[in-house]
Amino acid sequence: MATTAEFWQRGEALDYTNETDELIEANVVLQVGSIIGVTGTVIPVGKVGSLHVGGVWEIAKTGTAAIEMGQVVYWDGIGITDTESDIEAGYAAAAAAADDTTILVKLRG
Repeated sequence: MATTAEFWQRGEALDYTNETDELIEANVVLQVGSIIGVTGTVIPVGKVGSLHVGGVWEIAKTGTAAIEMGQVVYWDGIGITDTESDIEAGYAAAAAAADDTTILVKLRG
């Protein structure tokens, strides 16, 4: 017997419940389990908002090495780096020089 499934949502953004004791602003990078996402709205305490887990985002670059377009990049808890860590953020959507402070990242979703 085949397993069936029902379409739920496209998945570029997921519902995210703010379980902290502080309001979460829009456009904040959050680590959720083994992925990162970017909040799409202000999320009040105890409320549900959107967490984008796809798309290309300009995110702070904390690594000091140059990163080539298409290179896998990682979230270090503060920004994006080329140093392998537990959280694979996605890949560089454009090259970034060693001294760049931001980088375009295609989230792995």
